[in-house]
Amino acid sequence: MGHLDMRALAAQLLVVGSPLADPVDPTLAAVRRLGVGGVILTGRSAAGVRVVADRSAALQGSVPNGRPGLLVSVDQEGGQVQTLSGPGFGTIPSAVVQGGWAADRLTGAAERWGSQLRAAGINVDLAPVSDVLSPRLGARNLSVGISDRTFGTAPDDVASGVVAFVDGLDRARVAATVKHFPGLGQVAPNTDTSRDVRDTVTTSDSMSLEPFRRAIAAGVPAVMVSSAIYARIDGAAPAAFSRAVITDLLRDRLGFTGLVVSDDLGRAVAVAGVAVNQRSVRFVAAGGDVVLTVDPRAAAPMIDGLSRRAAGDPAFAATVVAAARRVLAVKQRLGLLRC
Repeated sequence: MGHLDMRALAAQLLVVGSPLADPVDPTLAAVRRLGVGGVILTGRSAAGVRVVADRSAALQGSVPNGRPGLLVSVDQEGGQVQTLSGPGFGTIPSAVVQGGWAADRLTGAAERWGSQLRAAGINVDLAPVSDVLSPRLGARNLSVGISDRTFGTAPDDVASGVVAFVDGLDRARVAATVKHFPGLGQVAPNTDTSRDVRDTVTTSDSMSLEPFRRAIAAGVPAVMVSSAIYARIDGAAPAAFSRAVITDLLRDRLGFTGLVVSDDLGRAVAVAGVAVNQRSVRFVAAGGDVVLTVDPRAAAPMIDGLSRRAAGDPAFAATVVAAARRVLAVKQRLGLLRC
């Protein structure tokens, strides 16, 4: 890590969108010029494993000499949220269906789906959804309920499904990412499309946190934090910008030492009121590690914000270094360190 200066370390915290529908991938420039740490394949592709593997290889080949390889991530949950399909990819049922399976069946299926991702050059799955859906909201929950993205409405049932899915991906050597901490099951609006999404139910002791607790105990490598506001934990800031949520609750109370990943900070309406170059700063200052933006154009200002704040604030610079160490530790486990 000693050969990376502060700007390069800040860039390692960025995961940027790579649109599958665009044959001229604008993310290649962000990888070459900015040295970002990872990409997320966005949109949909039915081209199959071989085509996606070629794209992943092209992205990895764009990494500047001496830099670590990329975290290549995707939303491959199942049902309505299956980014990759076609030859070599199985059809993944929704989480509602998966939640009705025995744990060993789900683990075996997730290992198979993870192996398909690995063959396509994907090393991070932004799944499974670990939110406990409120029975009161049901399909009126526009984040996860309407699209059957949750394993159920009972914390223990959801936790069992989450741990089984995470275990399967781990066996396939793909890093799972449980989401959306501390849960989007208790709100109706979607943070991607609505401002001021506010959960007035969840507390630091809620049983709806049980799936996250169990996943952490099982060694999940990454947790994605939502952009909703949790009034009974920190009513002043979205979770992605909240030290009370990320550091006090997730890190200190639940004991999570892995990667904390943001939900989208590029196009999500929930964070639109914050300047782009400050979204990354606020997330990392709260205790986060991986700044995810589906908009690759946001990468440069986000890196600028991190490096400028670090230049004038030694404590923040140390926070960036600590986050980069966690990113590189995961990359080492995934075989992505080239130096």
